[in-house]
Amino acid sequence: MFYVYILLSKRDDYLYIGYTNNLIRRFKMHNEGKVLSTRLRRPFKLIYYEAYLAKNDAILREKFFKTGWGRNYIQRNLKETLIEAKI
Repeated sequence: MFYVYILLSKRDDYLYIGYTNNLIRRFKMHNEGKVLSTRLRRPFKLIYYEAYLAKNDAILREKFFKTGWGRNYIQRNLKETLIEAKI
């Protein structure tokens, strides 16, 4: 199983989008500062994820989320989640 996930930085409201084959392990790595690109934005809250059987499907979805259309999709569809997560 492969996962596309969205993390919200509790420090600066930054959204991080990634994919992995082990969601729990990867989330812990982000919060433990073991991921170079996110270690200064800790701590994180997992606000959304999707599961895929094929790695390529997860990669394509991650790439979509990182586009302007994907970011708009996230803002529209996770609006309530983003508001609650920031509280």
